[in-house]
Amino acid sequence: MATDKPLTKNIEIGRAPFNFKQYEAAGGYESVRKVVTMAPGDVVNLVKDAGLGGRGGAGFNTGLKWSFVPAPDGGPRYLVINGDEMEPGTFKDRLLIEHDPHLLIEGMITTCFALQAQTGYIFLRGEYTVCEERLLTAIKEAYDNGMLGKNILGSGFDLDIYLHTSAGRYICGEETALINALEGKRANPRAKPPFPQVSGLWGRPTVVNNVETICNIPGIVNNGVKWYQGLGLGDFVGTRISGVSGRVKNPGCWEVPVGITFRQLLEDYAGGMQDGYELKAFLPGGGSTDFLMPEHLDLPMDPGAVQKAGSRLGTSLIMVLDDKTCPVGCIRNLIKFFAHESCGWCTPCRDGLPWTEQMLNKLEDGTGSLKDIEILKEMTGYMGIGNTFCALAPGAMEPLQSGLKYFIDEFEAHVEYGCSYSRQ
Repeated sequence: MATDKPLTKNIEIGRAPFNFKQYEAAGGYESVRKVVTMAPGDVVNLVKDAGLGGRGGAGFNTGLKWSFVPAPDGGPRYLVINGDEMEPGTFKDRLLIEHDPHLLIEGMITTCFALQAQTGYIFLRGEYTVCEERLLTAIKEAYDNGMLGKNILGSGFDLDIYLHTSAGRYICGEETALINALEGKRANPRAKPPFPQVSGLWGRPTVVNNVETICNIPGIVNNGVKWYQGLGLGDFVGTRISGVSGRVKNPGCWEVPVGITFRQLLEDYAGGMQDGYELKAFLPGGGSTDFLMPEHLDLPMDPGAVQKAGSRLGTSLIMVLDDKTCPVGCIRNLIKFFAHESCGWCTPCRDGLPWTEQMLNKLEDGTGSLKDIEILKEMTGYMGIGNTFCALAPGAMEPLQSGLKYFIDEFEAHVEYGCSYSRQ
């Protein structure tokens, strides 16, 4: 059955997730029955034509990504689901897994058929213990009811799915570091090319997709391209899980049409700012994006529009900075996180992030200098795109470089007075 909320149609907060029979009665696993009658390449083209962008942060066309997998050669190929979700301020995948685990499994089955992969892995953040429990239960139910294992629905298609819980590092959200971790190696990113679609897990073709991305697949397969594209506003396509954290009246996340504005999400869904607080700025897509200001609230929540404004939509979950929170302290906390989570593989990230943290600590303590601010500006360039092995350090620099742009007066005031917010 078509719905305007394909990701959350089965979710009711406070109610246990559907078991297999309940999920099937609600229309679940229909996409599996449909794809086993299709050619795998037709499924890839369907997803590509729908225009589904990856929901892990990059926004790359999902079907196009799948199309880079070479033709079968008789060897294994893999689908890996990135459920690490350690981006500060991000909790959308947790919502989907905890409350509708069968949706992810169904999406994996249809995706693996399209890729002609016979093995799928779910790489899950280790702290997500409720997600782990519910996924293991749902996977067992899928096996017991013939949706996983040998000869699914008599089609000759075999598929096994395994759950891997992470030991817990932010770098595991980078797809090649995730692959290394799955192989039992240190979670360092790999050089690209070769890209995982050609040489990934154990040197074989591998597609890594985010949880939310794959949860979109059953709806697209069941209802088609025009239906999916009609879910968005105007020229935008689909829905996505978006949310707000910080001093708002109703923090959380919701499935919304792609193309709504930040103002609509903040005011209509999150209820606006708490009484006594005003919006100072916001990070539009998690802790590794550039700040946007109140004048950007009427931008549509679309990757292209946000990029033109000087930031990234990222994971589409807003982190609100209010007028009573120190922007320097906020940025310091984010840099502290990223410095701790650096894998240490490249020098700019390994040494540059702790150094940046030290400069910010001095400013917060009232012992910094104008020279420290100049060093911070230099660091944003040293750790920018193209100067590090992966995107961890460049992402960490985004809130800092935009903070230096929008809040330079407050940085400079810290030199003379220290943090005035701590004295309020």
